[in-house]
Amino acid sequence: MNAVFAGAQRLRDRSRHAAPQVFDLIREKIVSLDLAPGTVLSRPELQASFGLSATPIRDALLRLQEEGLVDIFPQSATVVSRIDLAGARQAQFLRRAVEQEVVRTLAQNPDRALVARLQAFVAEQEIFAGRGDLARLAASDEAFHRALCEAAAVPDLWDLIRRRSGHIDRLRRLHLPVEGKAQQIVADHRRIVAALSEGTPEEAQEAVRDHLSKSIALGDEIRARWPAYFA
Repeated sequence: MNAVFAGAQRLRDRSRHAAPQVFDLIREKIVSLDLAPGTVLSRPELQASFGLSATPIRDALLRLQEEGLVDIFPQSATVVSRIDLAGARQAQFLRRAVEQEVVRTLAQNPDRALVARLQAFVAEQEIFAGRGDLARLAASDEAFHRALCEAAAVPDLWDLIRRRSGHIDRLRRLHLPVEGKAQQIVADHRRIVAALSEGTPEEAQEAVRDHLSKSIALGDEIRARWPAYFA
């Protein structure tokens, strides 16, 4: 586990902000599958990696437990949770509902500045997909969807989605390396941006619904390929 957090001490913050920073870093390692489901998280090793006391590490792990990303067994161990397919389906249901309403709202009043910003995301995503840089593609993908929620003035709903999305995000990361998946993400985003630019709410909603349904539709197939990763 130490290798996963190599260089973490350069980011350490001994102030009251330490726990959120540790939470964000561990969460990203879990969602990216650098910390695979079933990995034991040693609190002493985390303290050593981050150069922190027990308290911020404990607080970060408790937040991860709240999001369903770790299982804490008192007096025993803390383990990266396995992917809960039912939980992933519920999170995807929530996200589809929110984002369809978001793009409907945005398409009713097209914003050239927003469209330009989204087009810039799509352009960089095309580069990342072409290079096979899946980590940066995933980060840009998340930023694209966050930008939609912020533009619709519902940033708190994006935060809610993020807190509920640990299982579906890991399912999507397992799906991402499949041939053609990265290019499909780019094509889907381009379709969404076109609908927003043209001011067609129904097309925007259809594009989002189709885009956000692909990984979960293959959930059983992905679980069969990676059975040890699933509950």
